[in-house]
Amino acid sequence: MEVLTTAEMERADRLTIAAGTPGFALMLSAGQAVAEAAMDLVEEGPIVVVAGRGNNGGDGFVAAAELAARGREVSIILLCERDSLQGDAASAARGWKYPVKPFNPQAIGKPALIIDALFGAGLNRPVKGKPYDMIEAINANGAPVLAVDLPSGINGDTGAVMGIAVRATETVTFFRRKPGHLLLSGKIYCGRVRVADIGIDPRVLEEIQPKTFENVPQFWRNSFPVPRIDGHKYARGHVIVVSGETASTGAARMSARGALRAGAGLVTVASPRDALVVNATALTAVMVRPIDTVVEFAELWTDRRLNTCVIGPGAGVGERTRDFVLTALSAKRNLVVDADALTSFAAAPDRLFEAIKASNDPQVVLTPHEGEFPRLFSDISNKHPLRSKLERVRAAAERSGAVVLLKGPDTVVASPDGRATIAYNAPPWLATAGAGDVLAGIIAGLLAQGVAAFGAASIGVWMHGEAAREAGPGLIAEDLPETLPAVHRRLYDEFGIEY
Repeated sequence: MEVLTTAEMERADRLTIAAGTPGFALMLSAGQAVAEAAMDLVEEGPIVVVAGRGNNGGDGFVAAAELAARGREVSIILLCERDSLQGDAASAARGWKYPVKPFNPQAIGKPALIIDALFGAGLNRPVKGKPYDMIEAINANGAPVLAVDLPSGINGDTGAVMGIAVRATETVTFFRRKPGHLLLSGKIYCGRVRVADIGIDPRVLEEIQPKTFENVPQFWRNSFPVPRIDGHKYARGHVIVVSGETASTGAARMSARGALRAGAGLVTVASPRDALVVNATALTAVMVRPIDTVVEFAELWTDRRLNTCVIGPGAGVGERTRDFVLTALSAKRNLVVDADALTSFAAAPDRLFEAIKASNDPQVVLTPHEGEFPRLFSDISNKHPLRSKLERVRAAAERSGAVVLLKGPDTVVASPDGRATIAYNAPPWLATAGAGDVLAGIIAGLLAQGVAAFGAASIGVWMHGEAAREAGPGLIAEDLPETLPAVHRRLYDEFGIEY
């Protein structure tokens, strides 16, 4: 579940080699893993390996030799002169007893499979010249493509396309995924990702101490809340969701439903009086309380049983919403700040950040999407336009003092202490109106049960994606809370929890 940057992966290699495993042994294992994946992809027909001058090309040579030994028809197109290869790549090339083809797009021909072993994860500059033409030809060929480590042209740390990139059918990477496998656009270009064990001892992670993780249940297993047999609804927390005016109440109700389905013991919608009838008519298990002014809202928090608040979904943009956020922070409650509440601080984001930091280690989650993020973190977005999503969210969490969740097909959650998770389970049909409102409620429901903000946001994002998968194509936001019980059951089964 650990995700390693290219520098951290290089360090894992060095530590393994220093412990006594030769670098060429790692290359042999990597090449054999590529050969296995190639055999799985195509059962017959010619295979072409497009190899670069570095270790990625060396992996390609090993894979080619292994495939030839298994009776497959294989050819290699090499970026450089064979005699110019160095180190382990040169050793791998010596194991190839056949000629290599010149680096010419026409040399690809009509293979059953192309193995992309051109650049891999280490690329940090735009692709130009002959490699550009070769990648263009690979993409136009029509044959399935197996990428070694990462599709050539994808930055391993950011997922960015460096001018042009190979569109792979499948990618074989080694030991652990890299950010480029999970972040856009790398996530799209990688196709299916297979992680191969090539003999790197997992204990190297104790020294590397990575801070980025795949957002999967194994990561947050120990934080996942399970009701106690001797528990009661008050032990599972009480969430307050702030509603907007009559014409925009649906978002708050969906958020409230998400909180309840996520396990909160009680949920109340704080509703303006002119929207009270609308909200009360549409809600059943969720309670409704009339709240118009910030004074009334402050009085609400004198009840210590109310421990979590969601402000933003349909709340309206303006002074009232800002005051409600600051009041909840001064009450030192768990808080999810979403949608309109984020935009309400666009003109003075530091006012929000100072209030978060002044509230004495609060459990606060900010949940912007890409359109809202620059409103609060304009300098992070604008001064570093090539910064990866992961880096931007980490910087935002440090700046704000809150856990920041930047939504999208590759949702990133980051904590002020530098920890981060990247989710990759969201299906495309999750991009629908109101889905973010439900997510805010799910996170609040987890916070209400005592899950810390980083864990609550990470769990919430994963469950949100799985609920969408459970609902299937045609999903609308109202479906998400209703599929959460199935997600809970799957987690209980995976974790061995009786129910």
